[in-house]
Amino acid sequence: MDPPPLNLLLALVVLAIGLAIALGAARSLRARRREGALGPLVAADAGAPMTLRSARYRLSGRPDLVRQLPDGRLVPIEVKSRPSPPAGPPPSHRIQVAAYCLLVEETTGRSPPFGVVRYGDGVEFRLRWDAAVRAELLALRAQLDRPYDGRATPSIAKCARCGWRTVCDVRARSS
Repeated sequence: MDPPPLNLLLALVVLAIGLAIALGAARSLRARRREGALGPLVAADAGAPMTLRSARYRLSGRPDLVRQLPDGRLVPIEVKSRPSPPAGPPPSHRIQVAAYCLLVEETTGRSPPFGVVRYGDGVEFRLRWDAAVRAELLALRAQLDRPYDGRATPSIAKCARCGWRTVCDVRARSS
């Protein structure tokens, strides 16, 4: 059997490239539509950042994106470069978005209905902002004001990579 003619192979390569470009464009269009549904962009950390501060809670933060809903409320969006976790956002991502929601509330006087965490694979989660989430966040924030209770278990491997190792009272000693 003779090999396929060069023109056929070239046509298949061009077709494959065209399909890849079309799929990329469709994904980009979907992302733009999703963005538009949240409203206009108010701030972006990589250009026009919005630093939110709360003197009352001694917190500050800068969401990656802030969008304005049609009713005027602001929605913080945290963008993560990693793919979406199979079990949904981990607690640290949920707390970070909740903190941004609290900061939006403190800064504007209006509560966002939700915050968003978006992952590198395009999957995003709307995390509700309500009284229960607020109470959970404030309980966690209150823990930060308490003296350290010594629960940490030193580990030479973990302590070696820790940014606080030079000032930590419980750091593991390598000797």
